Amino acid sequence: MTRSTCKIAFIGSHGVGKTTLCYGLAARLKTRDVAVEVVHEVARRCPLPINEETSVAAQSWILHAQIAEELVALARYPTVICDRSILDNYVYLLLAAGRQEPLEPLVQAWTAGYDLLVHVPVIEQPSPDGIRSADPAFQLAVEDRLRRELTDRGIGALQLDPGRRSSWLDVVEREVFARGFGPIQLPLL
Repeated sequence: MTRSTCKIAFIGSHGVGKTTLCYGLAARLKTRDVAVEVVHEVARRCPLPINEETSVAAQSWILHAQIAEELVALARYPTVICDRSILDNYVYLLLAAGRQEPLEPLVQAWTAGYDLLVHVPVIEQPSPDGIRSADPAFQLAVEDRLRRELTDRGIGALQLDPGRRSSWLDVVEREVFARGFGPIQLPLL
């Protein structure tokens, strides 16, 4: 038996492989005839400065755009895979400006709505892509703060093993089906 809807989010610092995993998982689910939508990283479309230069306004735009895109995807598809969550987007704001009390209840409540968070660890320095910061110190600061937020908020996440990158997609796929988020059937391909 499958659940009526499922929302999975890949979380972690920038440049760790979240987008690749999102597309890989979506492809695997589609081969099993699962209707799925990917919510792309909204920070890439933010009209305001991001990375180390981000602001409360920029991160508020990102948080609200993330929520809006997730709502639309969930209205159209039973399974939604998110390239980031509201929580790891909020971490960039925490680093730039500290806790924003008006946003805390929203972040906490929305984070509880993910059926599965998959934490992708830092295993190499970020590659310059013209949008995200290539500073390895900033990448690690985001990673450290995200880990702290997960612990402080008591949020569980599937932790991918940094030493077993080649098996990450297999691990996530097994977890998705073990939790009953998809049909139990043979792959089509």
